[in-house]
Amino acid sequence: MSFISKWAGVLGLLAVLVIGDQIRINRPNHKYRLTVEVMTPDGIRTGSGILAVVPDRGYSRRGRTTMLGEAVFVDLGQGKNLVALLAHQQDAKLDVDDINYVALRAYGAARGARASFNEMNRQTGIVKVEGDLVPVLVSFGDRSDPATARRVAADHAEAALGDGYEVRGVTAEVVPNGFWPIDFGGALGEPVTRGIDAKLPWLAAPGDPAAIALKAAGLPVGGAVEAREAFARK
Repeated sequence: MSFISKWAGVLGLLAVLVIGDQIRINRPNHKYRLTVEVMTPDGIRTGSGILAVVPDRGYSRRGRTTMLGEAVFVDLGQGKNLVALLAHQQDAKLDVDDINYVALRAYGAARGARASFNEMNRQTGIVKVEGDLVPVLVSFGDRSDPATARRVAADHAEAALGDGYEVRGVTAEVVPNGFWPIDFGGALGEPVTRGIDAKLPWLAAPGDPAAIALKAAGLPVGGAVEAREAFARK
């Protein structure tokens, strides 16, 4: 074996090790489908999205569990909509981390026992997301204008959406990780849902339109929370 071939083999092995380690670090611990079902005057409408939960596997252990995915958009027809944000409100603060544990806590509540984070990818079945686990819900009078956002109460949707509208339920379902990072669909596994920018086109605009939307809905903005994280995570 020549000197060049020898070092090419060594460098190739190092590349494989580095790529493998990055996959280990960034591979989701689990994915789950968040589904919102709404009764409308024209029947039931649903919207759902696949979210991926990624724990901190870095060597420093100074990071945090993160989320990949987007808010769930439900087209209610007649120009109306409902959006389940990637956020919860905790007193006077907007919490963008609790969404990471919605499925974990929902399965724990359904099973009557605390679920293990490390075993979440083995969970099966659909479970209800209820009470404080339900993310913040908002609606846009004009989905092209963030200033038209308004808060929607999960148990009194008709107050914001009108008569005949009711949030029938929110559910979570763990789905396989698939062959991440090539989980492009089908046998490779369900990919994280993308496309919220097409449904809420102002998200791609310069400035901080997400903050405008949150303020319009009466939600707290500021501190360490980046407003866009309530709508989308890379």
